[in-house]
Amino acid sequence: MQITTVGLDLAKRIFQVHAVDASGDVVVRKALRRSQVLPFFAKLPRCLIGIEACGTSHHWARELTELGHEVRLMPPSYVKPYVKRGKNDAVDAEAICEAVTRPTMRFVAMKSAEQQAALSLHRTRNLLVKQRTQLVNMIRGLLAEFGIDIPQGLERALRLAHQIAAKEATPEVPAMATQVLGLLCGQVLDTHVRLQAIDRSISALQRTDDVARRLSTIPGIGPVGATALAASVADPGQFRSGREFAAWLGLTPSQNSSGGKDRLGHITKMGDRYLRKLLVIGATSLTRRARHKPEAADPRLLALLARKPARVASVAMANKMARVVWAIMARGETYQARHAASLAAQGSKRMKF
Repeated sequence: MQITTVGLDLAKRIFQVHAVDASGDVVVRKALRRSQVLPFFAKLPRCLIGIEACGTSHHWARELTELGHEVRLMPPSYVKPYVKRGKNDAVDAEAICEAVTRPTMRFVAMKSAEQQAALSLHRTRNLLVKQRTQLVNMIRGLLAEFGIDIPQGLERALRLAHQIAAKEATPEVPAMATQVLGLLCGQVLDTHVRLQAIDRSISALQRTDDVARRLSTIPGIGPVGATALAASVADPGQFRSGREFAAWLGLTPSQNSSGGKDRLGHITKMGDRYLRKLLVIGATSLTRRARHKPEAADPRLLALLARKPARVASVAMANKMARVVWAIMARGETYQARHAASLAAQGSKRMKF
C-alpha cells in the first residue's frame, strides 16, 4: 500500500514515524534512530511529511525536501488539539499526521541555512546583552554595599569598570572585594567587546541583504531589527495582510467575545517575542522623539499621544510598523512617507503610510 502522508516526531536520537495511505489506513508505525531517518525516506515515493516546528525542524525539512518530498512545518500549539489521549512519541506522530492534512491548518515557512545563521547572531547578541546587564548590576550592587554609587547609564558603568580593570581607580573596599571587582570588571568589558563585534557583523549583513536594506528605511527600525525581521520571515506571502502579520507577532488585542459583544483586552503577546520586543523598542524611540521634537514627528503619532498614554501609543505604533514591514517585504518596495494618494492609485511603487 502506497504511503501518502507521514507524521514525523523529531527528537535527539529516536524519531517516531506514523504513515498512512490515501484512504487513511495506517501503513507504518515505527521508531527510527537518527542515522536511519534519511535512508528510510529515501526509499519512499514522494509523499506529504508533517513536522512540528522546532529548533531542528528546518534542517530536517531541507534534507527531506532534497529527497523530493513535500514537507510542511506546523506550530506545536496547533498540533496539540489532535492528540487523542496520553503523551508519547507515537501519539504525537499520529497527531502530526492528522493535523498536516487539515485544510485550515497554518504552516511555518521553511528557513534557509543562511537565515538560521543570521538568527544565530541575534540569539547570541540577545544572550550577551543579558549577561552584560547582569554583570553591571552585580558591580553596582557590590559597590553599593560599601557606600559607593555608580551614576545611571551603561556608559558610566563601563567607564568605571575599565578604570578598575586598568587599576586607574581603586575603590575603598576590602582587598577580597577588590579582587572580585577586578574579575567582574574584566568579564563585563570582555562581554562588551564581543557585543561590539556582533553589532559590526549585523551592520555588515544589513548592508548586503536587500530585504534588510529596504526595512531599514522604516523609521524606528535599525540594522538589528531589519536583519532580524528579514531572517525570521522566510515567506511574507504566507500572511494575507499586514494585520495578519501583526497578529502573528502578538501585537493585536486579545478577544473574549461572545453573544455579539466584542471584548478586547491586552495584546496577545503570541509569536516571536524577540521580534515583538524590537518593534516595541523602535516605536518607543519614535514616541520619545515625538515628545521632545514634535515639529519633526508624524502628526498621527502626536494625535495618538494626545489621547493615549505613552506606552499604549508605543504599542500601537509597533503594530503599525509591523504592517508597514509586511507591505515592504511582500511588495518589494521601500518606505516613502507623506506621498500623495494619487500616486498610489496610479500604481506607483511609492507608498503612503
